[in-house]
Amino acid sequence: MTRTRRGYIARRRRTKIRLFTSSFRGAHSRLTRTITQQKIRALVSTHRDRDRQKRDFRRLWITRINAVIHENRASYSYSRFIHDLYKRQLLLNRKILAQIAISNRNCLYSISNEIIKERDCKEFTGMI
Repeated sequence: MTRTRRGYIARRRRTKIRLFTSSFRGAHSRLTRTITQQKIRALVSTHRDRDRQKRDFRRLWITRINAVIHENRASYSYSRFIHDLYKRQLLLNRKILAQIAISNRNCLYSISNEIIKERDCKEFTGMI
């Protein structure tokens, strides 16, 4: 029985996987079996870390906003600030507020001071 030469389909599939893992070190970029395992592992990690990245950035934004608010007034908290923003229907998300906190602190100070003044005024008139 004569030897049959295999087609190019399997080789094309392997080279496609090799291109994906070409930057990996050692056997992870050379041996076919470990290449496929590392590709699966890399894809799982990227899928998991996309969600983790969203969480981490949200935590960072909250920390930045909270730090600037506490610098301005010690008694005012982040949660109260966000609550008052929603009550006044100011639709600024945490990302934008964090950028304002870094680039222009005075602007965030003025926003928080206006909210505090309005809240204190309403509490005062409610007491009378």
